Amino acid sequence: MKMKTLITGGTVVGPLGATPQDVLVDGETIAALYAPGAAAGVTADTMIDATGRYVVPGGVDVHTHMKLPFGGTFASDDFASGTKAAAWGGTTTIIDFAVQRTGEVVQDGLAAWHALADGNCAIDYGFHMIMGGVDDDALKAMDYLVAHEGITSFKLFMAYPGVFYSDDGQILRAMQKATDNGALIMMHAENGIAIDVLAAQAVARGQTDPIYHGITRPSALEGEATHRATVLAQVAGNTPLYFVHMSASEALAHVSAARSAGRNVFAETCPQYLYLTLEDQLGAPGFEGAKWVASPPLRPRDEPHRDDLWRGLRTDDLAVVSTDHCPFCFKDQKELGRGNFTKIPNGMGTVEHRMDLVYQGVATGKLSLERWVETCSTTPARMFGLYPKKGVIQPGSDADIVLYDPRATTTISAATHHMNIDHSAWEGFEIAGKVETVLSRGSVVVADGAFHGRSGHGQFLRRGLSQYLR
Repeated sequence: MKMKTLITGGTVVGPLGATPQDVLVDGETIAALYAPGAAAGVTADTMIDATGRYVVPGGVDVHTHMKLPFGGTFASDDFASGTKAAAWGGTTTIIDFAVQRTGEVVQDGLAAWHALADGNCAIDYGFHMIMGGVDDDALKAMDYLVAHEGITSFKLFMAYPGVFYSDDGQILRAMQKATDNGALIMMHAENGIAIDVLAAQAVARGQTDPIYHGITRPSALEGEATHRATVLAQVAGNTPLYFVHMSASEALAHVSAARSAGRNVFAETCPQYLYLTLEDQLGAPGFEGAKWVASPPLRPRDEPHRDDLWRGLRTDDLAVVSTDHCPFCFKDQKELGRGNFTKIPNGMGTVEHRMDLVYQGVATGKLSLERWVETCSTTPARMFGLYPKKGVIQPGSDADIVLYDPRATTTISAATHHMNIDHSAWEGFEIAGKVETVLSRGSVVVADGAFHGRSGHGQFLRRGLSQYLR
């Protein structure tokens, strides 16, 4: 039997503004919005008092890696633990990456990820496809996945030679295919060939501490790869191109130039690049910096990258904030790289904290309230073919709803987080605001400091094409 829930007294926030409204949920979808007092005669099975809270669409994190194989181990969150942690943090949809490595069949990689996720997710989920081997069969598979599987975005790597790397010719062919079928190409833009040379030279000199992971991946090589990818996309016919986890001012400048030229070029950043630094985290004493090894790396404190990224979020040169959630425990996983930073598994755990961390931009005046919702919910849904099912509070949309208390404060700690990881990249961060109540398709999954969801509630989302193209 369908249940009705009425959320009263809150301020509904969307990209166009913040408005005091009551929200009626009927079953799994939003049925109506009411001006204050206009819902006086409405009956509901459950009433939720949202007085003093922001009522925002559930977060859409379009960059996660649950159980990703990397460096001889696997990301420590699986789909059960990772989606539960996401829900705790106000994220109600993730898009994870199915993996095809060189020599593997694309459809086999997708099937493997369906097997990992099916029946295990606490929130709704979709997949991108990592293309680790661009050949004739893989290009045909791109058409099939777009037409029949609801997979409309494909990730390529200009880094990690021998694992996921594609050369310029392979990238161009995949971009040409995407131009034809409307898919979005997602790009990890770092010059991996040059980085491998720098890393090998550092190890040969005995420079093996975690900080050298960052020093040997300079921002100039992210900028160079970003520019090269925008040129290839232009040659391929203005292919829709989306840069993942952007960390560097040089890279952002090339995205801004391409967008000013009217091209279908977009980018995301992640909280770690907005707050953390090479010196303070990667350069932590001893081997502690391994906790923050990710690619691209954290950037130097005295360079303008963080300020530029915040500005990019305000100007829409950066469209989305995702997490690149790919956690590895310090013990037995990050420790694989003791004595050689190139062996440290790359990744951090942030899926639980994205909504809070980006809200700090609102609290400190770097972002508007509306832009917070836009970058964390609405634009990711539009970018990846999920809008208006996801990313907005309006009649007919899924009832993915977060009640956010801006007056509360929380402190992030590994002792209290819900991710399956033995440390926190954000240990001790003081947060202004708190995710209080979370609904996923009308079901309360987090409330009163407790988890009420279940594995298997989450449904696979077949996505349409991007709705964000020029």
